[in-house]
Amino acid sequence: MFAEYLQKHPLKTVLGALPACPFPDAEDRAAWEGLPQADRAALAALSESYRAVEYPLLTAREYMAFARSGDRTAWEGPYFLRRRKLIAALMGVCIAGAKADLDALVDGIWLVCEETSWVISAHNGGEHAGVEPTPPRPLPDVASPYVDLFSAQTAMILSLACALAGDRLDGVSPLIRPRVRREIEARVLTPFERRDDFWWMGMIRRDLCNWTPWIVSNVMLSACAQIADPDRLCSLLERGCLMLDRYLAVIPPDGSCDEGPGYWSMAGGALLDCLELLERVTHGHMRFWEDEKLRALLRFPLNAWLGGEWFVNFADCDARCDLPGERLLCAGEKLGDPALSALGARFMGSPGDAIADTPQLWRLLNRLFAQKSATSPTANPPEDVWLADLELRVVRRGGVALVCKGGVNEGSHNHNDCGGFMLYVDGEPQIVDAGNMTYSGKTFSDQRYTLWNIRSMYHNVPMIGDFEQAAGRRYRARDVSRTDGALTLDIARAYPDKAGAQALRRSFALSENGEATLADAVTLNEPRPVTEVFMLRHRPELQDGALYSGAIRIAPERDMAVAIEEIPVDDPRMARNFPGSLWRATFTAAPAREHRLAFRISRKDIT
Repeated sequence: MFAEYLQKHPLKTVLGALPACPFPDAEDRAAWEGLPQADRAALAALSESYRAVEYPLLTAREYMAFARSGDRTAWEGPYFLRRRKLIAALMGVCIAGAKADLDALVDGIWLVCEETSWVISAHNGGEHAGVEPTPPRPLPDVASPYVDLFSAQTAMILSLACALAGDRLDGVSPLIRPRVRREIEARVLTPFERRDDFWWMGMIRRDLCNWTPWIVSNVMLSACAQIADPDRLCSLLERGCLMLDRYLAVIPPDGSCDEGPGYWSMAGGALLDCLELLERVTHGHMRFWEDEKLRALLRFPLNAWLGGEWFVNFADCDARCDLPGERLLCAGEKLGDPALSALGARFMGSPGDAIADTPQLWRLLNRLFAQKSATSPTANPPEDVWLADLELRVVRRGGVALVCKGGVNEGSHNHNDCGGFMLYVDGEPQIVDAGNMTYSGKTFSDQRYTLWNIRSMYHNVPMIGDFEQAAGRRYRARDVSRTDGALTLDIARAYPDKAGAQALRRSFALSENGEATLADAVTLNEPRPVTEVFMLRHRPELQDGALYSGAIRIAPERDMAVAIEEIPVDDPRMARNFPGSLWRATFTAAPAREHRLAFRISRKDIT
């Protein structure tokens, strides 16, 4: 898409005057004092909340914790806290101009510039910078800087901080901004221009993910703020466009993301950042809003929305996604899509939300100053969604949403869940995917499938004897067909050969009154039990052979042995979605070569 355009229109011919910062600086009092009172109060509260917080120390021991024990938080906790406090101080300078906030801002900028590396410990590459390390290096090599998600994001934060508070920083010392420029140049811009072996660039690998648009968007913004030479700026932006083309090449036509909607903020949302920036610096010449794949990619969160605060959360995705409402609203307006705009308006949130996780100063400023529609229509999830590449079907009838999928057990964010499903009633979870946990050294290692939330025995798929589904490209669903009811597929090949599954035909259907049916036809090469698994949000009770859980009743069509296991949710990330406990209910059929297992799942209020 980009390369084709640039062949006809070299960037030098469409680049406008060297771009200024798209946001008002601290001296533009009319802009900052003209913000809505609620936003001004939120920013004042944000700044106040961090004034008593000291910038934390960052030690070599904390950095080495990931290589030594797999602990990411030892480094990431204080690393991100530094950046949050820096942003909070910047907002204090822009809102009120307090000297204490200016001193705190200078402290933060200087501390970040003094860091040996802006790359987090979990991303500290091996001997070859383009290969994700096994094992990771314990400490960063200052002579060979890598560019990861957060080094690029740090460059963006510092670039915008200098643009917004530039005159006031110069009033403290004229050395601050030149120092920032040198650090961004050495750590981010020069490696971006001169290295081809960072895997996310798409030069040595084609299996790209959110890293590409996330990094490119932050590098592009930093370049526009830092580079005064038009020729060099054009070269760097064109290089970024080449990487974005390679990223788009792996996105399917339906725009679906196998990392889940929770990653849209840094995948499709970051691509939106790039598109907006290119449109702005070329004064509207570079516009791609009619591209069908792009439109599908930007609409993906709407297709994955289940209502309320809930989203489809297969793979490493949270059921309650932290999505930027302003970015969704912007996407809807660029595409002329009122439903997407309405979803964005629903999730607009407070300005401070943008720094609650990995601090996003660009998103915070967009939330404050981007043009917004005065009104938006009511947001409602689509009634029927079919994403062919993910083999994902969402059907809504009678207040019930049934989500089911085929898929393949491959990828860095994979969970072994071919043929899995979820069920929501009136926008509330009933049969769930447990989702993600706090990342650790195991998460992206050869120990990934020792984590319980990733194993198939903790997903809504069958077990064959003691055999679970296996990981790898060969383990996948086959003969996946969209039906009027929902979906049919064969998941026999998702299990290891030793399981002896000759066929495992699974079918889902949802009736007009909201009753779901699940049916499995299993053929094995020798007699084995089959265990059907249901991961439940609410404590189940067994009555007359049926399970009652929350708003639903699960009734098997034959007698089966039932077991119930409570799973306390003690991981903080998972607890943000499902606080308390989840329950794993199993129905086990006695050993046989042929199994015909079926369940009716109905609302308790209409049973």
